[in-house]
Amino acid sequence: MSADSLNALRPGRIGSLTLRNRIIKTATNEGMAPGGMPSEALARFHGTIAQGGTALCTVAYLAVAPDGRTFGNQMYARPEVIPGLRRVTEAVHAAGAAASVQLTHCGHFSRNREIRGRGPLGPSFAINQYGLMSGVPFGYRMTESEMGETADAFARAALLAREAGFDAVELHFGHGYLLSQFLSPATNRRRDRYGGAIEGRLRFPLAVLRAVRRAVGATFPILAKTNLSDGFRGGLQLEDAITVARSLERDGIDAIVLSGGFTSRTPFYLMRGETPLKSMIEVEHNPLQRFLMRWVGPRVMRTYPFEEMFFLEQAREVRKAVKVPLVLLGGIVSADNIEHAMAEGFDFVAMGRALIADPDFVRRMERGEKVRTRCIQCNRCVAEMDRGGVRCVLDDPARGVAA
Repeated sequence: MSADSLNALRPGRIGSLTLRNRIIKTATNEGMAPGGMPSEALARFHGTIAQGGTALCTVAYLAVAPDGRTFGNQMYARPEVIPGLRRVTEAVHAAGAAASVQLTHCGHFSRNREIRGRGPLGPSFAINQYGLMSGVPFGYRMTESEMGETADAFARAALLAREAGFDAVELHFGHGYLLSQFLSPATNRRRDRYGGAIEGRLRFPLAVLRAVRRAVGATFPILAKTNLSDGFRGGLQLEDAITVARSLERDGIDAIVLSGGFTSRTPFYLMRGETPLKSMIEVEHNPLQRFLMRWVGPRVMRTYPFEEMFFLEQAREVRKAVKVPLVLLGGIVSADNIEHAMAEGFDFVAMGRALIADPDFVRRMERGEKVRTRCIQCNRCVAEMDRGGVRCVLDDPARGVAA
């Protein structure tokens, strides 16, 4: 098939934003914000992805407030980060791509000891397993006032992102962070109007979307990353995920990125492939946390076999239910996969590991090559995030992976 005939290489629209093709770099924690400040390495990383032909580069995890960080050394929205983020957007724009930033809040999933007040906040009181060995053992129930303050923080962060030159923002409704914690029946045990059935559990996440929309206006593109499933019994399942998508469409979302998994319970449900526990232990700085990972990690970090396009079956059901642009994520490893997604009615695909391994993936498609990523789903790039910045270990055989 010639490059001219590939649907994936045709321009696409997300709200008012026209993208040069249908390939999005999904948000993957870069580990390139030392001291919570965006680095030159972060600009180079996304600039390289953009030079490789990707249409939209998504900067991962900009916490909307200091207490929205999962750990202390993490970027959060404040005026001081604007110059560094502007260098990122300028690098992406110089390569002809658009830039988005993921806005999120960790909720009770935090090991950040700098949180003021009661501690990490979520929909309900919870044991915070992630913070146990860091002196942050509990998550506390948010009040309505605190929910309002957090929605306002999302809105302010979106305005900051626009000031830094981003063309869109992505609201993180998935992966077990705050908005996902409200959506999941496993973590939202409230008996007020913010809990119970999915309509109640949606109330606060939708309030966040509305606050952001009021702040940025009707034409600024807003995406949402949502879960198709939390990946465990008692969590959010596909039926509720469809309701979430319909509600987001009704309230004016411009596109939905379909994902899955719960960082605190099913961390590799999203990744699939090998579980790089040994590498993750090597980069863990907290000795108590290393001890816990050695003894509990093999039981908690379940391995999910890799399959190409592993979210496709669930995503099809959402595609039937809504007309809003949908972004298919998960196991997209080849040009054939991308064209398959287009044929199934998805508007865009999102790629993570494949673009980390092969930043020039799209350029090779443009040249008419039958492209397939060299990524072997070893997932050691997860540990590299804490070793100085995300990268493919196939570039360094000394790490123990054959190139």
